Amino acid sequence: MGWFTAPDYWLGRLVFQRALAGVYLVAFLTAARQFRALIGEHGMLPVPRFLDRMPFRRAPGVFQFHYTDRFFAVCAGTGCAVSAALAAGLDSQLPLWGGMLLWLVPWVLYLSIVNVGQTWYAFGWESLLLEVGFLAVFLGNDEVAPPVVVLFLLRWVLFRVEFGAGLIKLRGDACWRKLTCLDFHHETQPMPGPLSWFFHHLPRPLHRVEVAANHFTQLVVPVLLFTPQSIATAAASLIIATQLWLVLSGNFAWLNWLTIALALSAIRFPHTPPPLPGPPVWYEAVVLTVAALLLWLSRNPVRNMVSRRQIMNRSFDPLHLVNSYGAFGTVNRIRHEVVIEGTTDAVPREDSDWREYEFKGKPGDPRRWPRQFAPYHLRLDWMLWFAALSPGYADPWFGALVERLLANDRDTLRLLRHSPFPPDAPPRYVRARLFRYRCTSWRELRETGACWERTFVREYLPPTRLATAVQRP
Repeated sequence: MGWFTAPDYWLGRLVFQRALAGVYLVAFLTAARQFRALIGEHGMLPVPRFLDRMPFRRAPGVFQFHYTDRFFAVCAGTGCAVSAALAAGLDSQLPLWGGMLLWLVPWVLYLSIVNVGQTWYAFGWESLLLEVGFLAVFLGNDEVAPPVVVLFLLRWVLFRVEFGAGLIKLRGDACWRKLTCLDFHHETQPMPGPLSWFFHHLPRPLHRVEVAANHFTQLVVPVLLFTPQSIATAAASLIIATQLWLVLSGNFAWLNWLTIALALSAIRFPHTPPPLPGPPVWYEAVVLTVAALLLWLSRNPVRNMVSRRQIMNRSFDPLHLVNSYGAFGTVNRIRHEVVIEGTTDAVPREDSDWREYEFKGKPGDPRRWPRQFAPYHLRLDWMLWFAALSPGYADPWFGALVERLLANDRDTLRLLRHSPFPPDAPPRYVRARLFRYRCTSWRELRETGACWERTFVREYLPPTRLATAVQRP
């Protein structure tokens, strides 16, 4: 089948695979460093308790057969090692079937993590990594040229990421249609980056241009991915440029970098491909079977995209093979932050010595400038942004977080930038208060050195102590 492969995309495949392996590595490192406090045996949402009520068919993975924190650490460490090996090109040194099995390992391990991660792993880029990672299994190595159908499916994923995000904006907040959303977004986004303050203060006419360019990139450019070269390469390059702009403007975990990797797979780099043998029959049969399955499963995200009730970031099967995507259908006009404080006073009063916990990524001290963390994902910081939107988002885990802060839990404190209490002297009471944050003006920045100005809104959680009857789960 001469049509089955596309030798001209050999270099594009290589660049895509190495970039994807790098994203896998970051994802496994994030899991390894944060899981104990979030989903470990003594975490805020323990995996064993979750598995007690979750059958295998709804959350398949290796942890359905066995779970301990040590076993999770081994799985995350294995994922890191295999991802690093793939980034170094080990799959190209193996037979075709061996390379496929090597790519299958991080997919199975990360699927297992996501399916027990609960609300901490409910972000769209988790499903995107799994969908793209599954396709990478069938992309081949140096023994064969890239299969046309897999390259097409990678563009199909990229199309749904961009086009779905564009549609959800047009159907959602009216500010997208009025071209005014970026008057607010850079200030109210979940986790600002070091340049977000400057993006917020760009002239409003430029914000209008940004929104219009976003609509063009997400609603017109994705269609051009399926046109002949060099138009498709130009379309993919424009998507990459847009994603790099988003990288500069905020912290969105690995969403932007994974989208860039997808776009790289659509680029035909100018090079002379090496001579490659024809693909074996078994490989052609496997790839075509998988492609047929994925195209059939695609009916669900297609229905979602054409629906007036489009849903963002939804998985339609427990393997996360084909998903829907989208972001910021609604843009907040006001930024609220949950500020958590503790005191060692025996009786908590308003004038007690309340000391503030500082988180790594979310705004806290108005004078502390935001930092760049993406593609690393600070899960607790992200969920606290949702908690500030509505306490309902925090119901499953916020009480457990407070309990662990009262106990000076070591694993939980590692998720923070700074705890105001020494390890041997935990607070007697912890409280949470809601503040409104806004970016300071140029004049305020020069006079105070603060990038944020905050105003107290209301009590979020009254002073709470660790009751002697409370036991760790």
